Amino acid sequence: MNPLAAIGRAFLALLEAMGRLVLFAGVAVSHIVRPPFYPRVLLRQMVDIGYYSLPVVALTTLFSGMVLALQSHTGFARFSAEGAVAGVVSLAITRELAPVLAGLMVAGRVGASMAAELGTMRVTEQIDALSTLSTDPMKYLVAPRILAGFAMLPLLVLVGDIIGIFGGYIVGIYKLDFAPAAYIDQTWQFVEVRDVATGLVKAAVFGFLVSLMGCYHGYRSEGGAQGVGRAATDAVVSSAILILVFNYIITELFFAK
Repeated sequence: MNPLAAIGRAFLALLEAMGRLVLFAGVAVSHIVRPPFYPRVLLRQMVDIGYYSLPVVALTTLFSGMVLALQSHTGFARFSAEGAVAGVVSLAITRELAPVLAGLMVAGRVGASMAAELGTMRVTEQIDALSTLSTDPMKYLVAPRILAGFAMLPLLVLVGDIIGIFGGYIVGIYKLDFAPAAYIDQTWQFVEVRDVATGLVKAAVFGFLVSLMGCYHGYRSEGGAQGVGRAATDAVVSSAILILVFNYIITELFFAK
């Protein structure tokens, strides 16, 4: 019975962790919609998540669009369907690559930063000091970060859509010898509002998840410097896994027949 007992303990521990996360998320969301509010803290987090993440998201989507144009042209050339390159690049960027890659990049940059910052505040008892000063740590530290992640990642993805499609355009025009007017026309024919909207919905969900996991692991960290490092690692790994899982769930909701 020992193997079964070990499986049972692991399953119960998983349920316990999921319950703690759901309760943490519920408390954080409730603080987002209830006063008092901290607009300066929110603005600072929006700048940190949105503005300072723009270069890495732009580079990632630019080269993803360029590589996708090259690879799709190589594959479609076998079937004499090179004209579909523009449509495939635009659909892949808007539906999948821009939101997923932006989410993963922001998770690596912002999620780890949030976990490390809050973890350091936890192990140095700064969070306890906020409570002593009658300032709710969830409202002051967690709620602005989650709201900023939810709001800013769609803007990053929208910029990433434009830059990624532009990267495909550059390769298509200067490397694959497409006519500029024909490439742009194919892009407009294939891309619909639904495709862009789906990517933005994914981005909002991913932004919420990245901020939530960064705050959750940092807020609950313990054990000094080693615990802070573990919290940052757990935040990035859990954010990446949830991004991939929810990417499938949202795609199933929007495009399943």
